[in-house]
Amino acid sequence: MSEFKFLEYTLSEGLVTIAINRPPYNVLDIALMAELNQALDIAAKEDAAKVVMITGKGEKVFSAGVDVLDHTPDKVDQMIEVFHGILKRLMVFPLPTIAALNGSAMGGGCELAIACDMVVATEETKLGQPEIKLGVFPPIAAILMPKTLPLPKVMELLLGGGLISAQEALGLGMLNKVFPRATFAQDTRAFLEQFLSLSRVALIYTKRAIRAASDKPFFEALFTVEQIYLKELMSTADAVEGLNAFMEKRKPVWTNK
Repeated sequence: MSEFKFLEYTLSEGLVTIAINRPPYNVLDIALMAELNQALDIAAKEDAAKVVMITGKGEKVFSAGVDVLDHTPDKVDQMIEVFHGILKRLMVFPLPTIAALNGSAMGGGCELAIACDMVVATEETKLGQPEIKLGVFPPIAAILMPKTLPLPKVMELLLGGGLISAQEALGLGMLNKVFPRATFAQDTRAFLEQFLSLSRVALIYTKRAIRAASDKPFFEALFTVEQIYLKELMSTADAVEGLNAFMEKRKPVWTNK
């Protein structure tokens, strides 16, 4: 277990949990964001890890966003560097990542969530980008939201600065699941089990293939994915084990290699 001032970092049964712990609103200041960068670097090197979950401590707020005090002219360059460092790491992170929204995600907190591969939330969660109300805009949301949401809705959210409910976000495809608060921890764990029961290398190469194919024309994407499948995945012990286990009608024993 790694020690941080503003985060709780644990690794258990293949799951790395990074919990933001800066009550009451889990505001992301420069020091906390520097720790998030460090935590992701550590998680990427955990040989026993299969999934990384980013969540927040508390019951109302995942994160209210980046500290307004760090947007001032004397700090904004450093703030952008450390905040965007987190998002850059998430964009190339080798393992599946999930944001578990224990509460509302606003501003940079929302951007952090949507940069993960998957997002689950409590029923009371609200999401949005209120930056426009401060006379600025959210760079990461401006890039990522149009990739998954209808453009008119992106315009509404970024130009209006309003918040949407978890149910609306689910309908728009921003969330994978919405769970009751009373069973949020258990439901989230059950959701994660489908990934934690699988081979680490299969998860890594599948995610690599999805990314490699993204935005490429079909035949170029197909060639790229074929190379990953034939030259990388099929040379692993777990690929052989999975196929043998199926043919032998037994449960596979993953070595994660």
